[in-house]
Amino acid sequence: MQLMQLLIKRLMDLVLAILLSVLTLPLFLGIAMAIRRDSPGPVFFKQTRIGRNGQPFVIWKFRTMRLGADQEWHPPRAEEFDSYQFQDAGDPRITAIGQWLRKTSLDELPQLYNVLQGSMSLVGPRPEIPEMVALYATPMHRRHRMKPGITGLAQVSGRGDLTTRETLRWDLDYVDHWNLWLDMKILWWTLEIVIRKEGAK
Repeated sequence: MQLMQLLIKRLMDLVLAILLSVLTLPLFLGIAMAIRRDSPGPVFFKQTRIGRNGQPFVIWKFRTMRLGADQEWHPPRAEEFDSYQFQDAGDPRITAIGQWLRKTSLDELPQLYNVLQGSMSLVGPRPEIPEMVALYATPMHRRHRMKPGITGLAQVSGRGDLTTRETLRWDLDYVDHWNLWLDMKILWWTLEIVIRKEGAK
């Protein structure tokens, strides 16, 4: 039964990702031109993340920070892990167009390629960087049983306001109770949140 649901989930990913890619192509091109005009550097930002079964893959995003800004970030210490939050508000590394892209979540648009490629799903736990995964306790790795998603239960339950511990709790809840109906509800909630721009930083 679950195998059939996973096959339907993959089919839904492909159909929706193709449809969204076609519908957003003019927007995609407009954003690419705006990024090039806004600051020097590439249009896209690529980064290694940890996917299903703990396998690394390359995630694609529109670049929202100045060139080389990712090298200025350092992971939290082990004792800071549970309460850690990614704070983007007011970050001087973020470009002018980057602020808008993050507020509207359009910086995630290139991840439709990851979905088509099969390394991501539309819905699932957000993929984390290796440096953060290295701080996970053993039970936390259960989140890697599902493909990572562009959106997920944590993103519709607090988004940028959640601590690492809270995000992991929502991710594990999603993995433990996953079904297609939950995916459809998360997609609908994501649309509402993006329109209202809730939790974006």
